Amino acid sequence: MSESFETRRLAAPVRKALAVALCMVSATCFAQAGGYPSKPVKLVVGFAAGGPTDVVARAFADHASRALGQPFIIDNKPGANTILAAQAVASAPADGYTLLFGATNHTMIPGLYSNRVKFDAVRSFRPLCTVATSPTVLVVGPGLPMKSLADYMAKARKEPGRITAGTAGIGSSGHFATEMFARANGLQLNHVPYKGAAPVVTDLMGGQLDSSFATLGSVLPQIRSGKLAALAVASPQRSGLLPDVATFAESGGGNYSADAWYGVLAPAGVPEPVAQALERVAADFARSEAAAEKLRGLGLDAESTCGAAFVARVGREVATYTQIALDLNLKAD
Repeated sequence: MSESFETRRLAAPVRKALAVALCMVSATCFAQAGGYPSKPVKLVVGFAAGGPTDVVARAFADHASRALGQPFIIDNKPGANTILAAQAVASAPADGYTLLFGATNHTMIPGLYSNRVKFDAVRSFRPLCTVATSPTVLVVGPGLPMKSLADYMAKARKEPGRITAGTAGIGSSGHFATEMFARANGLQLNHVPYKGAAPVVTDLMGGQLDSSFATLGSVLPQIRSGKLAALAVASPQRSGLLPDVATFAESGGGNYSADAWYGVLAPAGVPEPVAQALERVAADFARSEAAAEKLRGLGLDAESTCGAAFVARVGREVATYTQIALDLNLKAD
């Protein structure tokens, strides 16, 4: 027996409401409700193929392609410390089809390259979501045989400027992390800039260098083998890669955090439904076991900070790093 017209009329809104409810829990449906994406999406990366940022970007692109049903194509634009890539995205149409896969140095370049940066690292973009973090870890070698952050800080206070802290170079993330820690705790360290991270690790293990605020991925094998000792991680929470190493906050190092992020940004003005769809896809990626496994192999933790929280983080970091660059007269122009 067929249902009456009145029954069908009353049931239609119920079916529609149910469809909308089901749609809202699906990033794919959410995006497609507005017709996005209807063509391939370009994901611009400011580094050459094969590096950590590129590897993470490609893993995210694969996930997004499957989730949204359109190819996410990597466009490597290395050069000028990612300025070229960021400029390309800042000047692209704000339609969600050109995105930036960036990292923490996006918030450092305004202070270091003020004469070259033609975009606003905050206002020219809509930060969408992070997908991974690279904890900064304070490591010491045999030249400074210490077991705790408390011992490190006590020596730094007793002998100002005596402890050497090596970084990958002037204006590097390690340089900023070193300066932020010293400022937060009223300490004076002897910053020793190198040309890259590899010689820092070599001199640490050889005893020619006391310490380094390094990205975890660059020193994780040496920590696990016992050649270097990790005193603390500069993250809001402990790293899943070093669960037994406390944070600076837990160890008496103050409210100090200097973990690096990897994430997705769109040009400012991107439509809100598109932004929300991309945020959901990025968050889903960061929560997936496949992503966690890929990231662990790079010395990274899967992590998603999306929407307003990511926008606030970018603004906060730009202000902090720009002030440090001004105070230290750091210029890379």
